[in-house]
Amino acid sequence: MKKSLALFCLVLTVFLAVSPAGGETVRIKDITEVEGVRGNQLVGYGLVVGLAGSGDSRNSLFTNQALANMLEKMGIAVDSQAVRARNVASVIVTAELPPFVQSGEEIDVTVSSLGDAKTLQGGVLLLTPLKAVDGKVYAVAQGPLSIGGFNVGGGGGNVVQQNHPTVGMIPGGGIVERTVETNFVDKVRGVFTLLLREPDFVTASRIARAINEELGGGKARVLDANRVEVSIPEHYQNQVSRLIALVGEIPVEPDVPARVVINERTGTVVIGGNVRILPVAVSHGNLTVTVRTEYQVSQPPPFSPGETVVVPQREVRVEEEPARLFKVESGNTIDDLVKALNALGVTPRDLIAILQAIKKAGALQGELIIE
Repeated sequence: MKKSLALFCLVLTVFLAVSPAGGETVRIKDITEVEGVRGNQLVGYGLVVGLAGSGDSRNSLFTNQALANMLEKMGIAVDSQAVRARNVASVIVTAELPPFVQSGEEIDVTVSSLGDAKTLQGGVLLLTPLKAVDGKVYAVAQGPLSIGGFNVGGGGGNVVQQNHPTVGMIPGGGIVERTVETNFVDKVRGVFTLLLREPDFVTASRIARAINEELGGGKARVLDANRVEVSIPEHYQNQVSRLIALVGEIPVEPDVPARVVINERTGTVVIGGNVRILPVAVSHGNLTVTVRTEYQVSQPPPFSPGETVVVPQREVRVEEEPARLFKVESGNTIDDLVKALNALGVTPRDLIAILQAIKKAGALQGELIIE
């Protein structure tokens, strides 16, 4: 199993390393966002009812208080200290209000247990207002939960659980009550701004050049590594959305940084195609030390003094693989290095150690990130 996993990781490493980094074009909309077009986070406190005895216990005082307050609003006066309901759970309801959403549209909501409920399976969320950071209600949520799992408890502390039963979803369970105005155009200057998801001066310059070739007249200019400002042509003043759609479909070749990412926990190595290796010679071998203990019984002859004892017999064995020396010539890329290492049959963990050593020697021309 370990050999199969190591082989899979090594094949994945080589595949990612030899994939072409240059010459590939993507749409501008796939690597940028329009400034001002964003969602808004919503949050609310609510109650889930209908649980089969798996709700909050009496230790969750806020649940008892919230239940008493809800019943009081319905004309039923109860003492929160006397509440003994185990079919109710306090929850935090979260959602994201997408840009351009209108009143009456439905959004998905996530419901998370706040108290000590064992599971929210089978529960129904009561009407819950969802507020933004300004304290205003932008949506309301209600409906049955879908948790995609279960929690079954038996006697003696035996529990069978699948997935995470204290967090659930209500697809389309939120209804938008208030809209948020989305301003993505500077109407005074007549411009909009593209934000790069991966800031880079070269990529930003290529985006501006591609837009200028499409629109003409130097309409796009680079503000910094993260922003490209686009002036709106006169014939697009009343069709800004159409202009943004046009710009988003323009192909551009993004610049890929010279970067090597290593995850030592999983043995994963991802190497960018622009990473270069200076002339270097690498020698790598494995040393294996095996310590084995066998227990033997020492028993005295019959009718003789002495005791039967267990005597440990230890054996220490050292095996060292022959060192493998290879040389990377000037101008070779990381692809050539990986191919050479793959031909030698190194494991991903060996590859990690070799790349770290090459970086420390100053021969790896790129950023080495260890996670």
